[in-house]
Amino acid sequence: MSAEAKGEKFKHEQCNEKSQVPTLKEVEDMEVVQYESELQLPGIQRLVAQNLSEPYSIYTYRYFIHNWPNLCFVAMIKDQCVGTIVCKLARHKSGSYRGYIAMLAVDTSFRKKKIGSTLVRRAIHAMQEANADEVVLETEVTNPIALSLYEKLGFSRDKM
Repeated sequence: MSAEAKGEKFKHEQCNEKSQVPTLKEVEDMEVVQYESELQLPGIQRLVAQNLSEPYSIYTYRYFIHNWPNLCFVAMIKDQCVGTIVCKLARHKSGSYRGYIAMLAVDTSFRKKKIGSTLVRRAIHAMQEANADEVVLETEVTNPIALSLYEKLGFSRDKM
């Protein structure tokens, strides 16, 4: 997010309560898979470019997916990437482990099918398994759909 863009910072602190790995039942023939190879990168890039306001270079994608492939997931229908979440986990200056959701995108023709919430839950679960103490993210204040999604998933707004 650019310095001039107004955004909301969210925090999810229920990482000490282990959640169950969610499954998708809303869309037939869909599976959520962990990032596996560069072959998935074009689909991830396409979704993010079409659905997020900030442009990212190839190096940004590779920074996340090569360092934390276990925290990056794609929702697939056959060979088509219809959703993605890209995350990281690092030690915070406080000493805690902080998960960060960097990108979440769902193809517009597949929205309202719980793909986004499934991807977020799957990522939170993976971060919990890696001993995350909390999960944070930032989103645009002009994106009420994202604001509502994150609040429904248990994130609370935090001051920037």
